[in-house]
Amino acid sequence: MMRKLMILVVSALLVILAACGSKETAKTNQAKGEDLGLIKEGTLSFAMSGQYPPLNFKKDDKLTGFDVEIGNEIAKRIGVKANPVTNQWETIIQGLKAKKYDAIIGSMTATPERDKQVDFTNPYYLSGAQIFVAENNSTITSKDDLKGKTIGVIQASTWKDMALELSDQVKGYPSDVNALQDLAIGRLDAVITDKIVGLNAKNEKGLKIKPIGNLLNEDRVSVAVAEGNKELADKINKAIDDMQKDGTYEKISKKWFNENLLEK
Repeated sequence: MMRKLMILVVSALLVILAACGSKETAKTNQAKGEDLGLIKEGTLSFAMSGQYPPLNFKKDDKLTGFDVEIGNEIAKRIGVKANPVTNQWETIIQGLKAKKYDAIIGSMTATPERDKQVDFTNPYYLSGAQIFVAENNSTITSKDDLKGKTIGVIQASTWKDMALELSDQVKGYPSDVNALQDLAIGRLDAVITDKIVGLNAKNEKGLKIKPIGNLLNEDRVSVAVAEGNKELADKINKAIDDMQKDGTYEKISKKWFNENLLEK
């Protein structure tokens, strides 16, 4: 009788230990990202073109840039390894749909057309058409001050249409850099271009220019995940939100652009 009782007690203990082990295994699996539909357990693979400095580019055969650092930090906060990869921009959405990688963290603007094929997170930076003036210019502080001023833009661009709504003195250029160089030496009163392009020219090329006013239009640059993968999108959103709250996002952003790209 005693022997049977002992067997029953031992069996009960084994059942309890097995249950505890299952819970721990579940927690471990969750930390590894098994509940997130990742193509490789414990790893967040995210794609970019690798040809868009300073956002994503190769240096010494290693991917680096703002997008890469944001992706690495997201993976860390989710509890998985980061695996940044490259894919041609023209087929980057097709690669995500084909499960070549788990996400696109490559400066992709969330648009209604793209949203039909993938799901987007909240933006991890904001860009769009930005007015730039010379660094020492204190008379132009908003778009309302541009009437009658000479504005430089890329020829045959949507920015040219924006400029013509603000002034009748608009000069076309073959590239943003040409216009921004003329702005820095006083040949133009202002330039309208993409915010990131202007900030890169200011920081990397040392042009004495500055952004003024709000964005004329807003591009919400977001992480793309496979359509229907709400679990992964939610985890990424929380990671981005936490990064902003604890100052990590601002630190990364200022490292590359000297300003917080989520501040309007």
